[in-house]
Amino acid sequence: MKLTARLVEDGGRAASGPDFFRSPEFLRAEEVTHSLLILEGGDGTELIASAPLLVRDVPGSERRDAISPYGYPGLAISDGPQLRIDFPVDPGTVDFSATGLVTIFLRHALDGEPPLAAATPRNVCLLSDPRLPRKSRASDRQQIRKNLRAGYEVEITAGPETSPGQRAGFFTAYTETMVRTGAAERYFFGEDYFETILAADGTWLFVCRAPDGAAAAASIAVLSDGLLHYYLSGTADDYLRGAPMKNLLEEMIGFAAERELSVNFGGGIRPGDALEEFKRGFANREEQWFTSEIVCDPAASRELTASLSPDGDPSFFPPYRASL
Repeated sequence: MKLTARLVEDGGRAASGPDFFRSPEFLRAEEVTHSLLILEGGDGTELIASAPLLVRDVPGSERRDAISPYGYPGLAISDGPQLRIDFPVDPGTVDFSATGLVTIFLRHALDGEPPLAAATPRNVCLLSDPRLPRKSRASDRQQIRKNLRAGYEVEITAGPETSPGQRAGFFTAYTETMVRTGAAERYFFGEDYFETILAADGTWLFVCRAPDGAAAAASIAVLSDGLLHYYLSGTADDYLRGAPMKNLLEEMIGFAAERELSVNFGGGIRPGDALEEFKRGFANREEQWFTSEIVCDPAASRELTASLSPDGDPSFFPPYRASL
């Protein structure tokens, strides 16, 4: 069975859908440029799967490669008779030459086995599953009760209904957290980014209010592929000592359970770090997250690696960007 890939410069519209990580709002905020279409049939017109991509120029060359937007956008499988295709599909059986890309770094959705074979295991994601006994540490429960007695409260607002003041409180808490933790530049978003994604259906803003009414901690939760994702979060510097994020997570878990949804907390920055340990206090299940590293033009990849990153980390993908 012949499978071919095609690249469409449409801002990801052909790969968009109702799930947050493929929603038009998210794709616009992430500045997605193209849709990757995988097609079947002699005339290459029957759509099998699609994915949003950011196509980039490779510095120091005239070539391009691509990467998925942040999060868990995945490769969406089309409905209909094309499901006669046996998944997972070996990427080596797909002709990517027409895309004109050197490589594609594809982030899969967190919904079981990836649709592409030989996917790479990445982070272990930590979840709170309402079908399993709820988990919490005694120290966390004690802190949550202490905050409640002090007057901390959590408000939950659907993303499209949030006010400028609510979004500003989130922005401050989030940005202070990124500065405090020394986050990479990629995680510093402007206020327009948050305004855009919160316009999407299936998004909520959780704000833990301190007794003085300030946003002590805040989080954007998003619904995608049957999970409520704890997407972007932060705690304001002035309230860090009281750990108000614990109250927020407790409310988020209950909110999701009422809707029979698991909460995906993600993982740490590095396995076993403090962030992962914090999330483990609320998680009762783990799920492996995968990516696919697709080499569309092996000769071009080797050539670029030799010229741009001859001494780079061989485990880095794409290898020619290891030293860029």
